[in-house]
Amino acid sequence: MRFTTGGSSTRTYEPMATADTTDLHYWLHWRVGLCALWVLLCMAVAAYLIWRHEEPRAERRPGGATSPPARAGARQRESAGGAKGRPPGVLYDDEAWRPCLRDIHPAWLLAYRLISFFVLLSLLIVIVISDGGNIFYYYTQWTFILVTIYFGLGTALSIYGCSKFAEENTIAAPTDMELGTNYNSSIRATKPSFDEQDGAREIAGFWGYLLQIIYQANAGAVMLTDCVFWFIIFPFLTIKDYNLNFLLIGMHSVNAVFLLGEAALNSLRFPWFRLAYFFLWTALYVIFQWIVHAATPTWWPYPFLDLSSNFSPLWYLAVAVMQIPCYVVFRLVITLKHHLLHKCFQARS
Repeated sequence: MRFTTGGSSTRTYEPMATADTTDLHYWLHWRVGLCALWVLLCMAVAAYLIWRHEEPRAERRPGGATSPPARAGARQRESAGGAKGRPPGVLYDDEAWRPCLRDIHPAWLLAYRLISFFVLLSLLIVIVISDGGNIFYYYTQWTFILVTIYFGLGTALSIYGCSKFAEENTIAAPTDMELGTNYNSSIRATKPSFDEQDGAREIAGFWGYLLQIIYQANAGAVMLTDCVFWFIIFPFLTIKDYNLNFLLIGMHSVNAVFLLGEAALNSLRFPWFRLAYFFLWTALYVIFQWIVHAATPTWWPYPFLDLSSNFSPLWYLAVAVMQIPCYVVFRLVITLKHHLLHKCFQARS
């Protein structure tokens, strides 16, 4: 994460260290305890949500199918996508690789994920070569790597899905010949993919759930990094007359663009309680920074993380609270997408 100055393209913006963070007295202060309280509260809320909603259940066993009692009890509950008929958090195997519309071939989603992965990976390599290992001090790069991992995993699952889709079409071909050549395509085009409520659909395995967890953690983290950069850090750098290079601007834009495009194409659900993984991701970064600074007297990558300021508890609380609207904004985008798809197909029918 380089902020190049007007006089040199090799200098990196590194805020001055305001205190010796290896000194024990630095950590034995009321403001540090208050900041730690905010972090621990976020982790406690995340742990409760995971314990409450992610516990193993029969309807979530990999390779299984949603049982009739589970479906009956879930008909009155609504998932983040706005569709009924399943317990919150349950993911079907095909939702990891199937586009949001059944008449869109999964190869299109595969192509999008593959292109996104190579663009993000190339940009990450260029940034590492340009700025060195110091970039890993920044939350932006942590999130950028997580987004890259998401598209890499998504590409692998899409390859698997395309092969499975081809096998299904091969098996279904004789049936389509008996019922008419247009039967299968007309059925697929009548509804979005996420509107299916077939109790025989296979439940996703470990990699499918991991993809969805990373997807939802990225949703909040990308929004948080871009909002903090453009609304807090960018005005500060403008005042200080720093010239922002192309890599820095692209890093705080392309990740959100690719993720929003992915959200428009895929059929992944967005259950609200997986906000917990976003909380844990942010808390993990803060704890990492504390460990690094306790061991080494170095500069803070973000000025508001500095615990020597009397305003640090307010900054930590503000960033903790900011996580909620950042996550909600992305969830509203998903809800709007599903609403528009339902409206469009209801009008067509």
